[in-house]
Amino acid sequence: MPRQLSRRTALSGLGAALLTGCTSSVLGGPVSLATGSETPSPPALPSVTVTTVNGPVVVPGAPLRVVALDTAELDSAMTLGITPVGAARAAADQGLPDYWPASRLAEIAYVGTIGNPDPTLVAAVRPQLILSNRTRDAAHYDTLRRIAPTVFTETTGYPWKADFQLHAQALSRQDQAAAVVAAYGRHVVQTIAAIGSAGSSGKRISIVRFVEGSPTIRLYGRQSFIGTLLADLQLGRPAAQNIDAFDVEVPPDQIAKADGDYLFYSTYGDPAKTATAATLAGAAWKALGAVQGHRAFPVDDQLWFEGIGYTGANLILAELQRALGG
Repeated sequence: MPRQLSRRTALSGLGAALLTGCTSSVLGGPVSLATGSETPSPPALPSVTVTTVNGPVVVPGAPLRVVALDTAELDSAMTLGITPVGAARAAADQGLPDYWPASRLAEIAYVGTIGNPDPTLVAAVRPQLILSNRTRDAAHYDTLRRIAPTVFTETTGYPWKADFQLHAQALSRQDQAAAVVAAYGRHVVQTIAAIGSAGSSGKRISIVRFVEGSPTIRLYGRQSFIGTLLADLQLGRPAAQNIDAFDVEVPPDQIAKADGDYLFYSTYGDPAKTATAATLAGAAWKALGAVQGHRAFPVDDQLWFEGIGYTGANLILAELQRALGG
């Protein structure tokens, strides 16, 4: 059986600090990236105009009643100390990404699923600001902006760092954002050093996802959230994934394209409705070098593929460091 990367272990250093509201001594950062309660309300600030993909949007200064309609927007708000009043969850998930403390998630009302928000539920939580992206909610923009100022990025995933800056501007938290970015940079440097000390620099990392309802298997390319993290760590990719694209989908009989020095895989949705079990039991999977070398790891889908933001990224870096022997 493949060994599961332990969330408990990943949280024992960096992650525990991030999720309990302590300043991270690992990162040396002066800011709490995710507190257990909202930051005290600042003095009232004047409205700000944010330049978005839909044009300029006037947003109340320092809004606290925020709705996040995708997971990157959720990570941005939570990382900057704001627990949204409402959020959309992924359609095949039972709840919001569980790398956040249950006590914070319990404060968030569901307002529909990602790509299909319910305007009545959104309006019911009386938001001051709605965050989403055009990829998910282009068709809903006019409806949403009649409820509250609505800030969209063009898309989600690989441009997450630029998207975070726009979210921080809309939330009037640019100073906090600068500290978060600096802390992540220090964490990247520390992780590269640890991986190098373990002799794992430049290893080819394969990222595989089984998706409910799909007969094919996703291999993630460079233009994905996880692809950007691997690039930050100066890690290599297998040839099939070393592409300027979000992903490439292969049938189970081409799983050999997923091989790498290390392999990380997850399942989105109901495992019984994916190719996970059949693939992992098959001879082709068992023949992969990463599998034979006990370097294939199941990972938390909500973290690795939905944790699009600085808190998610820091936790993934901690798990990569552990897996690669740091």
